[in-house]
Formats: sequence, structure tokens, C-alpha cells
Amino acid sequence: MTRFDGRKDDELRPTRITRNFIDTAEGAVLIEVGHTRVLCTVSVTQGVPSWKRGSGEGWLTAEYSMLPGSVKGRKRREFTNRDGRSVEIQRLIGRALRAVVDLRAFPDFTLAVDCDVLQADGGTRCASITGAMIALHDAVQTLAAREKLLHWPIRDWAAAVSVGVVHGIEVLDLNYKEDFAADVDMNIIATAGGKIIEVQGTAEGDPFSRESFHKMVDLGLKGAVELTDLQKRAVAAEATA
Repeated sequence: MTRFDGRKDDELRPTRITRNFIDTAEGAVLIEVGHTRVLCTVSVTQGVPSWKRGSGEGWLTAEYSMLPGSVKGRKRREFTNRDGRSVEIQRLIGRALRAVVDLRAFPDFTLAVDCDVLQADGGTRCASITGAMIALHDAVQTLAAREKLLHWPIRDWAAAVSVGVVHGIEVLDLNYKEDFAADVDMNIIATAGGKIIEVQGTAEGDPFSRESFHKMVDLGLKGAVELTDLQKRAVAAEATA
């Protein structure tokens, strides 16, 4: 199949990672996946929610939003009435990152993850998770430098990527045009070790087969591992600079 942007079926969009994008958060990453751009920050605050007090653990929470100029025609800002999609996505981001973090390493601290979509062209939740993982790493490094860690908390790298069926073909990392045309839309969140954290998949039209499901999972795991390699290279590049 000839894709809208000329990529191979199993090829990721060009991905660019800029660390330390702003100076006011302990971790701050701009991630660009094709034309999708997300600012991911992680801020360290003292204290944990009331239901976590006395547990000997810290906490990690996430918020997600699409800025007004992220789509054509302007998206209305979310104030008191949160968009149900945004709430669902921020819960996904929190679950994905907590899956690879040992909360016992930073008792009485909260890591607040914020993912703000600057420009949307498909896969914003996946880009948010992938970028936030690097920002989380940088925030944890800051805690380590302040001697606030009991031990290193990150157990593995996590990344996310979309897969789908477009015109009968399983493809990796859908942009907006492909997502709009997809018969099946799926998101795979996985670790660098190839273990699955979460799978979200929906038939937009006819139900899909188990064979197609397995192909999409394999594609998604391939893409997620490639993204974790990019994450590790981004961190290593600054360490050797």
C-alpha cells in the first residue's frame, strides 16, 4: 500500500526529541512525531495525596490537554468541564508511566506529568507517553542530584505507538489522514524489553480477525522498542556531550 506520506507499512514517522525545552520544570521535553508536537513536563512537588500518606511511597499523576491552536479551527480551552477524551488520555499516561516506576524510591514526593499538545496530526496520546518518559527520567535525575531518592526508581523504558488497518493493510504509526481512514485503530504501550503495558483497540467498521490483531500487536511492539531506543539515545547523547 502507498501510504499518505510515502512511508513503508512498518515505518515510524520521523521523531525528534528536544530535552530541557524549558527551564522551569525538573523534566521538560518537546517531542515531535511527524507533524504532531507535544510539550511534556514533569514537576516535582513535596507531599502526596491524602490517601497515599503513610504508605512509604511517592506518587505519579498526569494531565493532558490540547491547546487551542493545536488543530485547525481552534479547540476551546478546558476549564471546569474537562473533555472526556482528555481525562481518559491523562489516566492512560499515568498508568503507563507508573508501570515502569517504583514509587517506593521517592516517598512523600509527587511527580506531576503535564502533556500539552501544541500541534496535532494523529497519535497525540502515544507521543505524550513517549516524550513524558524522557521528561520523567530527567526529573528523577534531579531528585537523585538532590539526594532525595532511596534508590533508582525507573525499572524500564516505556513508549507508545499507534497501529491500524488502513485499506485492508496493517500499518504502524498513523498520522491524522490515516487515522481518519482506518478500519481499525489501536494503541500499543510497551517497554524496551518488549513487554506490553496496555493495548487499546477498536474496530471503526467491521470487526477484525485474530490474525490481524496479532499483526498489529507485533507491529506495535516493534515500533515501541524502536522508540525506546530513541529515548535511550537522547539521554545518552547529552551524557556524552
